[in-house]
Amino acid sequence: MELTLAHWIYALVTVTVISTMLFRKGVVLPVIIGTFLVAIVYKGSFISGFQAVFNANLVAAKELFSIFLIISLMIALLNSLKDLGADKKLIVPIQKVMVNGHISYLILAITTYVISLFFWPTPAVPLICALLVPAAVKAGLPLMSAAVVIVIAGQGMALSSDYIIQVAPMLSAKAAGIDKLLITDKVLILSLVTGLSALSIVYLKARKTIVQNSSARSELDFNEEEKAYFNVADELAATADENAEVMQRKQKWGKMFAVIVPLSMLAVMIYMFQTKIFGGSGFEGTDGAAFVGGVATILLILATVAFNRIHALDKISDHLTEGFVFAFRAMAPVIPIAGFFFMGSGDFTGAILSLDESAAKPAFLFDMVQAGQQFIPQNSFFAGFGILLVGLITGLDGSGFSGLPLTGALSGAMAGGVGMDPSTLAAIGQMGAIWGGGTLVAWSSLVAVAGFLQLSPLELARKNFVPVISGLLIATLLAILIW
Repeated sequence: MELTLAHWIYALVTVTVISTMLFRKGVVLPVIIGTFLVAIVYKGSFISGFQAVFNANLVAAKELFSIFLIISLMIALLNSLKDLGADKKLIVPIQKVMVNGHISYLILAITTYVISLFFWPTPAVPLICALLVPAAVKAGLPLMSAAVVIVIAGQGMALSSDYIIQVAPMLSAKAAGIDKLLITDKVLILSLVTGLSALSIVYLKARKTIVQNSSARSELDFNEEEKAYFNVADELAATADENAEVMQRKQKWGKMFAVIVPLSMLAVMIYMFQTKIFGGSGFEGTDGAAFVGGVATILLILATVAFNRIHALDKISDHLTEGFVFAFRAMAPVIPIAGFFFMGSGDFTGAILSLDESAAKPAFLFDMVQAGQQFIPQNSFFAGFGILLVGLITGLDGSGFSGLPLTGALSGAMAGGVGMDPSTLAAIGQMGAIWGGGTLVAWSSLVAVAGFLQLSPLELARKNFVPVISGLLIATLLAILIW
């Protein structure tokens, strides 16, 4: 399609969005104004501009609602487990094997990764920081190293692949105009390469400060950060002691669901891997999220009924409400951002701009990239590391998810001109956006980890920088070479 003034306005707004992210400001306002202006210029009508703003949000909400739903159900399940005390009982067996700092490092990384895969890092952080970190620090792991491990394994490695809940791959795939299944396996591999590389670098840098024998460490050996943390932990423990009678009442069902829930989720994971490996295609479309969400819903019902009995009729509504509130607080800004970048693809512009079915559907971003392909170096290394850089820039907003529509759309538009699979570029962009937004900026979700452990968010982000960037460069190079 021939470039129009609307195309240039779309390009200008896209540059504005990236610039706004560089200044660590929100991008919702620019994308809404951008949607309005593009529609006015393209349709030649102010009325169409108002309609497009609404339609863009509506189209994005329809496309992304399954994401909100699965997040809501998983958070509701976690809240029902908290009522039973099962969330704490899940961790108790793990605490017993933390015999020294080195083993604690490994266990903390694995546990954070697995829990974050199923429940996302943000709701998992309080559980891990309250129950595992004290045991790890007392076993000989420095508090700052424990914080870095949690951020890299959770906000980085688990969230960047999002292999179970599949929010991130769905956002990337929709914007790139490809099937989600083409991305999920690639981002899983890249996330593991990045995460394991980063964790290895962190371990090598911290190994001399890790205590080998936990019995040799007393409170006199704690630094100021660790002493401050344990003062807070002691206060929380004292508060918990006041509720001993309530905890005793929860003992029966808490123990039972501490076994039922992990076994159920393990069965889900095994079945999903089994169908993918032996069945060929695995789950199609949103079937994977539907399976996980359905299992979570049944577990939610069972846990709520077990603890609340007749009051479960009311309590389950509270859990679902809390789940939806969390989901919309976390993901609501993504809707207008996705709506704007969906206009970059011809698959969505018809609905957003209210075009007739027979009318030509502009793809503002794709058309711009196609028109400028002669100026883009036909080099996979340039494209791969370029999309990684774009992803890292979009992650400066502290989320990472808001940049996925942009990296996905750019991947779909650039792939043909540089001779790369769009799923590979989208996977690289997803890695840059989520690792950048979750581990490298102090105003991201790592604030939760820093706050709970009484550490400086800026210092924690600084500690993450070299390991994470090194891991991303290794993973990107690997992706370019093998795919």
